[in-house]
Amino acid sequence: MKKALLAASLLTVGVAAHAQSSVTLYGRLDAGLEYMTGVPQGVGAAGQATSSTHRFRAESGDWGTSLWGMKGVEDLGGGYKAVFQLEGSFNTMTGQGPGNNGIFNRWATVGFANNNFGTLLLGRELFIANGVWDFDPFGQSNWSSASLVRGRNWPQSSNNISYQSPKFYGFDVYGQYALSNATNWNGNGTTPQGREGGLQLTYTSALFQIRGMYDEIRNPANGQLGGVYDPLNGGTANGNGVYGFSREYTAAFNVFLGQFKIQGAYQAIRSSGMTNLLPGQPSTIDHEWGGVTWQATPAAALIAAVYHSNANNGAGNATLYTVGGSYNLSKRTLLDIQVATVQNSKSANYGLNANNFGNAASTDNPLQGHSQSGVYAGIQHSF
Repeated sequence: MKKALLAASLLTVGVAAHAQSSVTLYGRLDAGLEYMTGVPQGVGAAGQATSSTHRFRAESGDWGTSLWGMKGVEDLGGGYKAVFQLEGSFNTMTGQGPGNNGIFNRWATVGFANNNFGTLLLGRELFIANGVWDFDPFGQSNWSSASLVRGRNWPQSSNNISYQSPKFYGFDVYGQYALSNATNWNGNGTTPQGREGGLQLTYTSALFQIRGMYDEIRNPANGQLGGVYDPLNGGTANGNGVYGFSREYTAAFNVFLGQFKIQGAYQAIRSSGMTNLLPGQPSTIDHEWGGVTWQATPAAALIAAVYHSNANNGAGNATLYTVGGSYNLSKRTLLDIQVATVQNSKSANYGLNANNFGNAASTDNPLQGHSQSGVYAGIQHSF
């Protein structure tokens, strides 16, 4: 009898422990076909492209990054929970993950959460600049808010301490601070990342949402808000200048009008301490966009947006026009299509993709003053 009671007691404890913690596996696979014109080719002086061509290819992640991950929570009592998240990106077409053995290149965090006090995390995260995702009509697809700032607003960040507050009368605050881990606080070339961080304030109501953000990314080579450019290498990690290392000020809005959602944003991107500036290499960028999503039916959405970027020092300006949409075959599977074109001023060479600064064919940027256009159609499944 005692053995039976002991077994029942242990079983109860096991069930209770299981109920207080959980681990969830999740992911997304995105794949499709892409046709693009204005693709550079040939190698001339200083590694610059000499002509344009077109390309048809199978592509992964144009509508949304292919990823997989796991997240978990353990109830610690008193309203507190221990939480973790691991997440990595991969290429659906090849099955390969990111370089440098970054199996969890997007998220690797552990921390505490409380419904009344918020969430505190330590580890690797998407950088706070990714907060524009909620205000981009195309949700940071490959051809959207990252394109004309060469990826400035969608990197990841290591060595983070972050805090997300609960909502308070419609307001919430999110902050992120990333250590350089170098002997110099901002970075001095001894570690792969300079100091990074930022703060965002959001107000949400039933009719609209607004967000203000400030963030900065320091050059790991010298801790400055800028960098030099190596034209022979088509732009390097320390050479993407204002697009890689700078301060960014963002104001964004959503307006909810039944079946329609209107979105827009303005970003001022500023560097300092830039050295060896080449003609056409900017130190400041002004970036803005606007668009509308029409949820025509519960399954079908149509989207139209315009993105514009203007840079100093002869870098010119560019405008990206794009339309597209999605159709949900189920709660987890959708079909998507996007058509886009980038129109460059005579000194600009922005491409549809968020390519590094430079004219080399390896950057995939169009020739200066030339346009680049494309169409993409694919399928996306979430689990």
